[in-house]
Amino acid sequence: MISLANLFGNPYIGVYCSASERYAILLKNAEKTLVEPIRESLSVEVIETNISGSTIVGSLVAMNSNGIILSNFATEDELSLLPDDLEVAVMEEKYNAAGNNILVNDRAALVNPGVSDESLRVISDTFGVEAVRGTIAGITTVGSVALANGKGVLCHPRASEDDVEHLRSLFSGQVTLATLNYGIPWLGACAVANNSGCVVGEKTTPIELGKLEDGLGYL
Repeated sequence: MISLANLFGNPYIGVYCSASERYAILLKNAEKTLVEPIRESLSVEVIETNISGSTIVGSLVAMNSNGIILSNFATEDELSLLPDDLEVAVMEEKYNAAGNNILVNDRAALVNPGVSDESLRVISDTFGVEAVRGTIAGITTVGSVALANGKGVLCHPRASEDDVEHLRSLFSGQVTLATLNYGIPWLGACAVANNSGCVVGEKTTPIELGKLEDGLGYL
C-alpha cells in the first residue's frame, strides 16, 4: 500500500521517519495525518521520539529487522524508547547521521565510503548483514538518495551502470532509477518504505508513483 502524505506541509517524509518490517521511528508530536498512514501502509508499530533532541529522525536513524543504528548524540531517554528485541548501536564518528549514510535492508548494507573499519564492523554486526562501502551517482550519503526493501532498490536517476549492477548484486533484487516529489532525486529523503508499503511526499506524480510501485514490488 502506498500513501501520499506531508508533515506540516513538508513532503520530505524520509527526513523525519525511519522504518523496518516491524517498527517505524517517527519524530515526536507528528500530525495524525502522517502517523496513521505510516502505521497502516507499512503495517508497523510506530514509536514517536526525537533523536539527539532533533526532529530529523529519518536522517539520524537506519534500521532493519535485526537492529537500529543511530547518532551517538542520542540521549538515554531516547534510547529507552527503542524496541528491546532489536540490537541497538550508535555511530561513534563524524558520519553519525546513520539514515543519510547507510542504505540497508534485511540482506545487505551500503555505507558511506568515509566510515571507519570499526564502524563498518558495527554496522554489519548490528544489522546482521554484509556491509560494504560505496557511492550512488558519485554521492557518498547513500541513504539519502535511495530506498531499499526486500523486493528492490529505487535509486538516484543518475546512477551509473556500475552502480546499478553493484546494487543489484549486493541487495539481490531489481534496481530502478527514479525521482519522487516531482523530480527530486533524493529518494531517501522523500519517502519511507518496507515490504508492506510506502509513505511518500504528496508532490509525487502519477508517473513517479508507477516507478515506485514497480521498483519496490508493490504491483
